[in-house]
Amino acid sequence: MTENSWAKGRIAFISGATSGFGHALARRILAAGGKVIATGRRADRLAAFAAEAATPNLLTLQLDVTKPTEITAAIANLPPAFQAIDILFNNAGLALGIKGAHEASLQDWDTMIATNISGLVHLTHAILPGMVSRNRGDIINVGSVAGSYPYPGGNVYGATKAFVHQFSLNLRADLLGKNIRVTSFEPGMCETEFSEVRFAGDKAAAAKVYASAKPLSADDVALTIEGFLRLPSHINVNTIEIMPVCQAFSPFAVHREN
Repeated sequence: MTENSWAKGRIAFISGATSGFGHALARRILAAGGKVIATGRRADRLAAFAAEAATPNLLTLQLDVTKPTEITAAIANLPPAFQAIDILFNNAGLALGIKGAHEASLQDWDTMIATNISGLVHLTHAILPGMVSRNRGDIINVGSVAGSYPYPGGNVYGATKAFVHQFSLNLRADLLGKNIRVTSFEPGMCETEFSEVRFAGDKAAAAKVYASAKPLSADDVALTIEGFLRLPSHINVNTIEIMPVCQAFSPFAVHREN
C-alpha cells in the first residue's frame, strides 16, 4: 500500500461532516482511497461537498443525531457498498452559551446533552454491532479539554465531554478480545465554527476567542486523527489530548473577601 492510500478498503461514518473536524477528516479519508458516509443537518453543505468531491466513494446523508429514528433509518438503508463501516467518527457536537449555571438556558443544556451525549450513544449503538460481527473497526469519539479542566461557563458542555471520555474507556473494557479500537479525542482551542455556534452566530464575539493567537485548525485535528488511524491494528490510543502551543493552564482561582 502506498503512503497516500492508507484508507483504501475502509469505510468511515462521520457525523457533523458539514464543517470543521468532520469535513476535514472526510476529505483526508477520501484522498487516501477510503469511502466516507458524510452526515450532517445542513443539506446544502452536503450537496456542495458531494459536488466538489465528485466521487462514488462519498455518500452524503442528511442526519440529525438528536433524532434516534433518523439514525436507525440511516443505518438500515445504507447501500451495500457502504454497509461494512469500520471507522466511526462521532464528531457531531456543540457548545451553547457561556453564562454561569444560575443564568444559563435550560434549553441550551438540553440541546448539548441531546447532541453530545445521546446522539453519540445512539449512533454508536447502531453501528457497533456490525463492527463486532466483522471483528474490526475504529471508534473515535470527540471529547474536549473541557471534560478535564473546568472553566467558568463550561458547566454542562464540559460535563458532556467528561461523559465522552468515560464512555470511551468503558467501550474499551466491553470490547476486550475484539479487534476494535476506541479513542477519546480531546482537543483544546481550535478555530472552526464552534465559537460562532456557542455565541449564537455573533461573529465578532467568536473572533475574539482566537484574536492574537494561533489556535489549532480543523486540518490539524484531521492530521492528528489520521496519525493514529495509520498505526498498526494492535495499538490502541485510549485518549489523546492536543492543544495549540499558545494555550496552557491557569492558576487556581481564589475568591478573597474584601
